Amino acid sequence: MAQVEKRGGLLRKSSASKKPLKEKVVLMYDEIFMTEDPSKCSPRFWEELFLMKVNLEYLEGKLESLDGEELMKIKDNINCLFQHCIQALGEEHPIRVVNALQTLCALIRGVHQKNKSTSGFDIINMLMGFDKAELCMKVTDNISQNTILEYVMINSIFEAILQILSHPPSRREHGYDAVVLLALLVNYRKYESVNPYIVKLSIVDDEATLNGMGLVIAQALSEYNRQYKDKEEEHQSGFFSALTNMVGSMFIADAHEKISVQTNEAILLALYEAVHLNRNFITVLAQSHPEIGLVTTPVSPAPTTPVTPLGTTPPSSDVISSVELPLDADVQTSNLLITFLKYSSIVMQDTKDEHRLHSGKLCLIILTCIAEDQYANAFLHDDNMNFRVNLHRMPMRHRKKAADKNLPCRPLVCAVLDLMVEFIVTHMMKEFPMDLYVRCIQVVHKLLCYQKKCRVRLHYTWRELWSALINLLKFLMSNETVLLAKHNIFTLALMIVNLFNMFITYGDTFLPTPSSYDELYYEIIRMHQSFDNLYSMVLRLSTNAGQWKEAASKVTHALVNIRAIINHFNPKIESYAAVNHISQLSEEQVLEVVRANYDTLTLKLQDGLDQYERYSEQHKEAAFFKELVRSISTNVRRNLAFHTLSQEVLLKEFSTIS
Repeated sequence: MAQVEKRGGLLRKSSASKKPLKEKVVLMYDEIFMTEDPSKCSPRFWEELFLMKVNLEYLEGKLESLDGEELMKIKDNINCLFQHCIQALGEEHPIRVVNALQTLCALIRGVHQKNKSTSGFDIINMLMGFDKAELCMKVTDNISQNTILEYVMINSIFEAILQILSHPPSRREHGYDAVVLLALLVNYRKYESVNPYIVKLSIVDDEATLNGMGLVIAQALSEYNRQYKDKEEEHQSGFFSALTNMVGSMFIADAHEKISVQTNEAILLALYEAVHLNRNFITVLAQSHPEIGLVTTPVSPAPTTPVTPLGTTPPSSDVISSVELPLDADVQTSNLLITFLKYSSIVMQDTKDEHRLHSGKLCLIILTCIAEDQYANAFLHDDNMNFRVNLHRMPMRHRKKAADKNLPCRPLVCAVLDLMVEFIVTHMMKEFPMDLYVRCIQVVHKLLCYQKKCRVRLHYTWRELWSALINLLKFLMSNETVLLAKHNIFTLALMIVNLFNMFITYGDTFLPTPSSYDELYYEIIRMHQSFDNLYSMVLRLSTNAGQWKEAASKVTHALVNIRAIINHFNPKIESYAAVNHISQLSEEQVLEVVRANYDTLTLKLQDGLDQYERYSEQHKEAAFFKELVRSISTNVRRNLAFHTLSQEVLLKEFSTIS
C-alpha cells in the first residue's frame, strides 16, 4: 500500500514511489514494440521519430529482450520502421538522415542477432516482409551477388575511402574502418569478375593517401604488439609472484606457457592487399618514424573507444604522423616493416590455433611478396639503413632470452632472416606445419637469389641458418613414418638441400668473406652424418616402386655436390689427424685442411638454383583467401559498435559531404 501525504487539500503519492520520466524517443520506441500501428493515433509519428535523438542503447536492448515469437507479433511495425528509415535516408534534412541511419544500423544488427541460426530470408522477412522485398531489393542466395555490394561496385566509394585516409582528422576517426572496408571490397568476387577496387588500388600513387594507409596499419599492428608486451610482462610477474608465494605446493604455472592473444587478420589482409597490388606502397614500408612506445612528444588525446578483445581494437589516433611527431635523434626509429616483423614474430609463435595458423600463413605470404620485389630488396639490403629489431622469441628451456640492449643495428634483411630461422627452430613438432615451412624456406631462397644477382655481401651469422636447416633435416628423418602419412616431406627436403647448393655454387659471390665460405664447408663436414642418413633414406625410397619414388629421386640427385664435399674432405681430415697424432681436430685445424684441398675438389654445375616460381594468388591461394575473408567479415560484424557513433560527429561529417 503506497503511503500518501496531504498537502494543500490534495492527496498525492510519496516521492518514494515516483518513477523516472522516460524521454520522448523511448516512449515512441515502446509504441513500436506494441502490436498496434503507432501511426493510427499519431499520424505524424514517423516524421517526429527521426527528429528525436536516437537512443541506440535502449533500442538495441529492447530488441535483445524479445524472443522470436514476440518479435514476430510486431513484425508489421518492424517492417514499417525499416521502410521509414529507408525513406528518411533520401531526405535533405541532415538530422533526419543521421537519425535514420543510426536507427537502421541498430535495427539490422538487432534482427540479425535474433536470426543468427536461420536463413537470410527470415531476416529479410522480419525487416521488410517478403511481399515488399522484391520491390526494395533483389534477393539472392549467393553473398557474392549481394545487391548492396553490387551497388558500391558500380557506384564506387573508393575515392571517398582515399579521402578519409589522406585527411588526418578523418583518418584518426575512421581510418581503421576505412582500411578494413577497402580490404573487404577488394576481395568481393575477385576471382570471378573484374573488381574495380583491385584495379584502382593497384594504381594509387598519391603519397598522402599511401602514407595514411600505412599509418593506420602501423598503428593497429603497434597497438597489438604493445598489448602483447604488456600481457607478457604481466604473465612473467604473475609467475614469479606465484613462485615466491608458493608454500607447500608442488604445482606451479609453467614459466613457458604460451600467452593467448587474439590476432587481427583484418588489418593483416589490408597490408597484404596494399603490398601485393600496389608497387608504390612498397616505399611506405621503409619510411622511418619514431618507434611507438618510445616517443615522448606529446600528442592530442584520442577519443575513447569501447574495450574490445586484444588485437581487435581499432586505432583511434595517428601517433606516428610526421607532423605531430617530429623525428628525434635520441629516439630509436622504426617503420611499418619493422612493426610488421615484430607482429609476425608474435603470431607465428603458436600455430596450433586455427586463427594463428591463418595469421602466420598470411604473414609469410606478405613476406614472400616483399622478398620478390626488387625495390623492397634494395632497402632491405641497404647498408645505410640499419635498425635494431627486437623480435619476440618463443621461450625455450635450452636457450636464454637475448638482452634487448645487445641487439646490433643491421640491414632489415637480417631481421627477416632471423624471423625465418626462429620459425624453423621452434616448430618441429607432431602437428607439423608443412605449408608454413615451405613458405619460410621460399622466403629465404628468394632473398638469396637477390643477393646472388646483385652481389650483395651481407654480414649475417649464416651459421645459425645452416644449423637450423640441418636440424630440420634431422627432424624430417627421425619422424619419417609419421610425417609421410600426412606430407610429402621430400618437397621440403629438396628445398633445404638446394639452399645448401645455392651457398656451395654461388656463395663466393654473396657470402661476406672467404672465411664464411670455409665455414660453410666446415658445417657440412661436421654434420656429414645427417647428410649421409638423408642420402640413405632417399636412396632407399627412390629404388622402391612406391609413391615417393620420383620425389625421393630428386633429393638423391640434389645431394651430389654435398656428398662430393664430404667424400673429398673426410679422408683428408682423417689422414691429417693420423699423421699429426690428434684424436680430435679443432675447428681451425679442419679449416686448414679444407683451405689446402679446394683445388682438387670437383663439383657439378647445377642449373636453376637461382630461379623460382613467382607468387600467384589466384591459382594457389584462392581457397585460403575466401575462407579468410569470410572469417574476417564475421569478426568485423561481431565487433561493430554503433552506440559509439555520436549524433554530433555524424552531423558534422554529414555537413562536409552533403
